[in-house]
Amino acid sequence: MARQELARFLRERRAALRPHELGLPAGLPRRTPGLRREEVAELAHMSVDYYTRLEQARGPRPSPRILDGLGRALRLAPAERNHLFRLAGTSAPPPATGAVRRVRPHVARMLRRLPDTGAIVTDATYGVVAWNPLAQALLGGDLATGTVNLARRRFLAGGPARESSGKEEFGHIVVARLRRAADRYPHDPRLAALLAELHADSEEFRHLWETRPVHAPGHRTKVLDHPTAGRLRLNCDVLLVPDDDQEVVLITADPGSPSARTLSRLAAH
Repeated sequence: MARQELARFLRERRAALRPHELGLPAGLPRRTPGLRREEVAELAHMSVDYYTRLEQARGPRPSPRILDGLGRALRLAPAERNHLFRLAGTSAPPPATGAVRRVRPHVARMLRRLPDTGAIVTDATYGVVAWNPLAQALLGGDLATGTVNLARRRFLAGGPARESSGKEEFGHIVVARLRRAADRYPHDPRLAALLAELHADSEEFRHLWETRPVHAPGHRTKVLDHPTAGRLRLNCDVLLVPDDDQEVVLITADPGSPSARTLSRLAAH
């Protein structure tokens, strides 16, 4: 167990977090940036004394349960979580139990900085976990419910069906990603429920599932029939958030095109 390195890592990660990013009240002015020790201890479900001793390099070797709690409390990415376990002398952290559904603050901020680009973040199950106003205007007001799943929308008509091209290709993309998710998160109950629903209610999904499609994220062009803005020709580009197994989908139009002018009008409302 690398006590000094572990203590330094915990202090640095605690200092890098901000209370509002975790839904905590800012409270009184803080002498140093980051969370307080008692806040981390509460989030990790451990005593303040125990956590303090870890930061002071004088605590006992933490158990995998304690390390797992610290990883969640400090919002560690998978690589950081693995590093935490190695510092504690535990080389094999337990696998993630399910798809990551929280969105990192810097990713959420990026969406807000793209007013003329529709942007959404999807988790490994195609749940929409973040979006910006233009994406909501393009893809439907039900995004605001925070419960939209694009796999369910694609195969079960669970929401406004606005896409007029690329539907077949997107079906293959969805199934390929859900197959990867099923391999990575075999114990995720929400994913299991989604797959059971899709298998039960969509013959198309059942057929595609058996074909085992393979698809890598990239660039797509599609036509969208918008109820008020009309037909739009759009570009969809995917950025990966590999630490959380999430994808950022950026929706744009060719510069100077009628669709680009329409996006600007939608963004202005």
